[in-house]
Amino acid sequence: MEYFEDLDVGETREHGSYVVDEAEITDFGQQYDPQPFHTDPEAAEESLFGGLVASGWHTGSMTMRLLVEGIFPGTAALGAVGVDELRWPNPVRPGDELHVETEVLEKQADYRPGVGLVLSRVETKNQDDEVKQSFVGRVLYQQRE
Repeated sequence: MEYFEDLDVGETREHGSYVVDEAEITDFGQQYDPQPFHTDPEAAEESLFGGLVASGWHTGSMTMRLLVEGIFPGTAALGAVGVDELRWPNPVRPGDELHVETEVLEKQADYRPGVGLVLSRVETKNQDDEVKQSFVGRVLYQQRE
């Protein structure tokens, strides 16, 4: 098990392979972010994006899945208390293959008894290493006894 004390500032990790398909984009868009560039491929052609794109909130959900499946197993992560600096510099498109890269930026040992706070830069990138989403996660980790 990897605890708060085991993480080092500057440490990086990479995980993932998640291929995004058109149906997933439109389904999420219809349910949670029903703007035409997320729900209608034809209307999306006429949008600023020039084609169908995933909602930023969908990108966040896919990122979370990659983190939960690949970065957090085997750690004493207790959950997040927020994110800072959330950005979507480039849209996710059908066929993009996503992965996440993390870097520990800061650690605060005195968050609460037995729990430390870890601030990490999280970037979601596609197969061409184009950044699709970035944020600073604020994740709680159990400390060793």
